[in-house]
Amino acid sequence: MLDNPATSRPTLLRSPARFRRIATGSLLILAPLLAVIAAAVDPGTWGDDREAVSYGANPALAQVESVLYHWSWLLMALAMVGMLRLLARKGVIFGHVVGTLTVLGAINLSALMLTDPVEWWFGQHYPAEAERLTHEMLGLPSTTFGYQMPWMFFAVFGVPLLVAAVWRAGFAHWWVPLAAAAGYLGFMFVPYGPASLALSALSALALGTIGLRVLRMSELEWESLAAGSK
Repeated sequence: MLDNPATSRPTLLRSPARFRRIATGSLLILAPLLAVIAAAVDPGTWGDDREAVSYGANPALAQVESVLYHWSWLLMALAMVGMLRLLARKGVIFGHVVGTLTVLGAINLSALMLTDPVEWWFGQHYPAEAERLTHEMLGLPSTTFGYQMPWMFFAVFGVPLLVAAVWRAGFAHWWVPLAAAAGYLGFMFVPYGPASLALSALSALALGTIGLRVLRMSELEWESLAAGSK
């Protein structure tokens, strides 16, 4: 007798709610972890404070770093969509507004990572002019207003705000939003370098804690969040 296709599929695929819960929890761990790895392998973290020079001297690592940051922000956008489920009972309007802006910011930051390969190419072929060429490229109106302003700040401020909302909803300890705020907002005050690795680790710790909380939820608890919003 042939198996019924509807019942022979893996349990995960037969339960959309379980899939969303596991995907959300996993992405909240994976997305910031990729940023930590990116900061660790980034030549600009350890090398010359002129990124174009560091990138030009280490083209392979520069490309790896760019790809890791790209996927970190891209997956972060999906993680934030999933995390909004935790705000289905408290902070619904706030979550939808800030969540939408955060997702837009994360996607734009993901796209902006494509400038890194251009920067290391300048560093290799035009080392004396690399910094000037990079700043001219990033200063183009299309680059500035299409990818940077104000979009990048939507993500930088949005993620800590959503984490704070999750804490208020009762799904995180008091220190989690503080770690997220220090991790994301710290990049605005600390020059990019070895300290950036510590800031990325703080962000990963905060979001990873929420991710583990989601993964440990029962199916009934996860489903009840949506039921509670009706």
